[in-house]
Amino acid sequence: MPLSPTLVAELQSIVGKPYVLYRPEDLIVFEFDGSIDKGVPSAVVLPDSTEQVAGVMRACRAAGVSIAPRGAGTGLSGGAIPLGGSVTIALTRMNRILEIDVENRMAVVQPGVINLHISQAVDHLGLFYAPDPSSQKACSIGGNVAENSGGPHCLFYGATTNHILATEVVLADGTVTWLGDRTGHAPGYDLRGVFIGSEGTLGIATTIVVRLLPKPETVRTMLAVYDTVDDASGTVSDIIGGGVLPAAMEMLDALGMKAVNAALNTGYPGDAGAVLLIEVEGLLETVVAEAEWVMAACRGRNAREVRLAETQAERDRLWAGRKGALGAMGQLAPNYYTLDGVVPRTKLPEVLRRIAEVSARSGILIPNIFHAGDGNLHPCIVFDEREPGIEARVLKVGEEVMRICVDAGGALSGEHGIGIEKQDFMDWIFNAQDLAAMAKLRPAFGSDDLLNPGKIFPGARLACGESGHGRANVKKVMAAGGYL
Repeated sequence: MPLSPTLVAELQSIVGKPYVLYRPEDLIVFEFDGSIDKGVPSAVVLPDSTEQVAGVMRACRAAGVSIAPRGAGTGLSGGAIPLGGSVTIALTRMNRILEIDVENRMAVVQPGVINLHISQAVDHLGLFYAPDPSSQKACSIGGNVAENSGGPHCLFYGATTNHILATEVVLADGTVTWLGDRTGHAPGYDLRGVFIGSEGTLGIATTIVVRLLPKPETVRTMLAVYDTVDDASGTVSDIIGGGVLPAAMEMLDALGMKAVNAALNTGYPGDAGAVLLIEVEGLLETVVAEAEWVMAACRGRNAREVRLAETQAERDRLWAGRKGALGAMGQLAPNYYTLDGVVPRTKLPEVLRRIAEVSARSGILIPNIFHAGDGNLHPCIVFDEREPGIEARVLKVGEEVMRICVDAGGALSGEHGIGIEKQDFMDWIFNAQDLAAMAKLRPAFGSDDLLNPGKIFPGARLACGESGHGRANVKKVMAAGGYL
């Protein structure tokens, strides 16, 4: 639904005429994120300050128009997709690193800052920002806060919530407040913790204080090669149960490696059933001993080969394969649908076998590339949307896979959030009282159905006039290894 000329004029007066988009051709690129859903915004507003965000929030609220916050658009659960004719507030212009405090190991950034840019900005100081989603070259820190993003190294360092000291937030009525403080020890209720992972439903982060860490003294990166998925996944529990906590432990199965090798030529074995990419880091003496122990544990689980990266270039090449895996899916099929379930790591062999059974029964390929160390699965369903009836089959397969994760004692999301994608599965793990308790947080923050409506809760999409799925758009990938 088009906005009224009066509201358009008011928004233009707040952010400037060039930064209010409302022509259909300008809105197309804001219909999508990295998921398989779509929604058309009534307009897109691009503020460049906290004051402008607050002004836009007040104007839209007064007009009864809902708002959908948006970072870089890399999210994989539909959290940034505008529903019910929402105005999208895109935070890409708020992309400045405002302060680097070396002594206190923190940085103050705006929400549109790209994740990787923080580590690049402090690399010469011997520091880094730990959370490293696979999309870290493109995803924004504001989006990471909204989803509580993880990444390969969250096994050791924890997810986003462990690295945010404080955030300035604009609430639904335009009020500006700070949650947390620069010490990381704010007294009272942990509202900072409540806000992180709230998927844009409680407010919009406009300034973020992130924790910086000293770069490790040394790193050892290993690739363990297996003939079977069972042996590879069983190794995960062997290593952690043996008392070593790697910085990262990632797994790719045969299909995943096939795609990565075709797109990126990273040297993964072409005839293996699975590989584990394992990294340990810390003090030199400790890391050398841990790496030797890890390699022995891998061989004890029938790894036919364990490679130790001898140079930084070799390490970078191995990680390029893992970080570029999602885009490489175009080598297998034109379309993909990526899932995000979590299972106890001891259940990995069983769960992966069941996913393989679903793939065989449905005739749909499901490569697995995921954070094995903490059981955070990312089955990637690949297919060709030109096949009649395939989209319904893909969604059914996705639901089956998520049910397998939950039945194994797992969770619906490790780092992608609930958004639109999994909202109708929330009652698999929460009863009505649980969901009602969560819903009470929105009015406690002064939020209402005008702030990112239709997300997280079962039936929320229907409540804002949208169809139950409406997933006519399914992600397309390019054979060159990129993604759209």
